[in-house]
Amino acid sequence: MAEPERIVHPIEPLFDKNSETLILGSFPSVKSREAMFFYGHPQNRFWKLLPLIFSSEVPETVEQKKALALSNRIALWDVIGSCTVTGSADSSITDVVPNDLSVILDNSRVDRIFCNGALSHKLYQKHIFPQTGIPAFKLPSTSPANAAWSVERLLEAWRVIAEP
Repeated sequence: MAEPERIVHPIEPLFDKNSETLILGSFPSVKSREAMFFYGHPQNRFWKLLPLIFSSEVPETVEQKKALALSNRIALWDVIGSCTVTGSADSSITDVVPNDLSVILDNSRVDRIFCNGALSHKLYQKHIFPQTGIPAFKLPSTSPANAAWSVERLLEAWRVIAEP
């Protein structure tokens, strides 16, 4: 059984000056921390959804994933900058210190924020919305833990990220 451990977010935010839409997760899973990139668990549906939404090839490498996100003006990061967590379980997260989104917001055109799952939205509302004043829209989690949502159902909900 994994022990709770204090972890500082190890992955840099993904964005460029053209980014318009920011997608925030809660905190990287063990697999994402190992891959040093977002949504690294092979069962996470994030990298299956983006190509369906934007009519592109399924990315295999981190470089292809970065290119897919950036070419569609998508920025990626997480709400939590550091926390105590057991393995990858969102339910175990305590002692949250939020990320400072100004690094993205001050250096891009981001004007829309979506949260990947309930925890990221709850923590955004609590810790970050008071500073940014930018509303965040909650989308169903792409995590394999959210097995009640099929890829088809997720796709219907997530299509909103491509709307102007």
